[in-house]
Amino acid sequence: MDANATTPLLPEVFEAMRPFYMEHYGNASSIHQQGQQARAAVDQARDSIARLLRCRASEIVFTSGGTESDNLALFGTLKTTNGEKSHLITTSIEHHAVLHAAEALEKQNVEVTFLPCTAQGLIEPAALAAAIRPNTRLVSVMFANNETGVIQPIAELAAIAHQTGALFHTDAVQAAGKLPIDLSPKGPLKDVDLATISGHKIHAPKGIGALFVRRSVRLAPMMHGGMHERQRRAGTENVAGIVGLGKAAELALQWLATDGPAKLAPLRDRLEQGILAEVEEAGINGAGAPRVANTANLYFDHVEAEALVIALDLKGLSVSGGAACQSGATEPSHVLTAMGLSPARARASIRFSLSKLTTDDEVDEALKLVPAAVARLRELSPTYKAAIAATL
Repeated sequence: MDANATTPLLPEVFEAMRPFYMEHYGNASSIHQQGQQARAAVDQARDSIARLLRCRASEIVFTSGGTESDNLALFGTLKTTNGEKSHLITTSIEHHAVLHAAEALEKQNVEVTFLPCTAQGLIEPAALAAAIRPNTRLVSVMFANNETGVIQPIAELAAIAHQTGALFHTDAVQAAGKLPIDLSPKGPLKDVDLATISGHKIHAPKGIGALFVRRSVRLAPMMHGGMHERQRRAGTENVAGIVGLGKAAELALQWLATDGPAKLAPLRDRLEQGILAEVEEAGINGAGAPRVANTANLYFDHVEAEALVIALDLKGLSVSGGAACQSGATEPSHVLTAMGLSPARARASIRFSLSKLTTDDEVDEALKLVPAAVARLRELSPTYKAAIAATL
């Protein structure tokens, strides 16, 4: 139950990739038969991803994953300002791929504003409108939060950015394959200029991702070399990874078309409700806000998240105390503290993230393991004992 960290390859994805490691190993830039077989596979995958996002195939740029795509979106657009001092607006709850890129841009003379969120983890359109300046070049707001699953009003936020001439980027890593995304010129997300996706979040391999770049956007490359990806991302294409991402996009589109999220949400809700029915002094972070169907972030007062993650892992249940890239961090989640949680409650919060492969039996098992693990840890907790004593 840690699918927001990564997902397993689906068998169909693995089988689609396998020939491009062995039989069809050509360089997609070569003109001979092996190269053209690779090129055709890359083009087909690009078409599949474009169908998932409802955009033009030419607007898909393949990268090594979500972090590179986020960095390319920020640095690539803010490097095209001809020396003018630019302003970037992002939020306090972004993934560190955006936050740390924004901090690096600050050192390069870019002005950066970090928008706060509400207690539910939402970015208010009025806050964005108030923060925009004449020199605002780019607004970057994630689509669905990786820790809480909270979905932002992306269409409204992007429209506000466009009204003032700013570009809009969204990190859609946790939204792609879980929510319908329509980036077509007349679709609901027509004002989104750049969007990030990552393969290993949708049952494709690690090390492959993509950046949607609307054809009107000027993008400076971060890497220099060959003419790959329409001169936007140099480097020999990872053909097998691209094929895997394309196949995963096809399967994700099928899952969305057959009401996959509507079938997954009841599992997530049953997990939440079952835990809350058995565990006192617990609650849902982001409750009441729109969330992707697979994500639940719960706090368990008087319990250290790290200890609970370890206790559950020993019983065979994989969960997370926050973003996987922050594993081992001593600081509480920046997302949860931005939402107003105390450091203690943020450190007592656990993320459960299901996948399309999650079963009823697995939820039943989790409902047995979690209350028991929380009870054992609270027996050892001095703060819990003090709280109990105070009520006597």
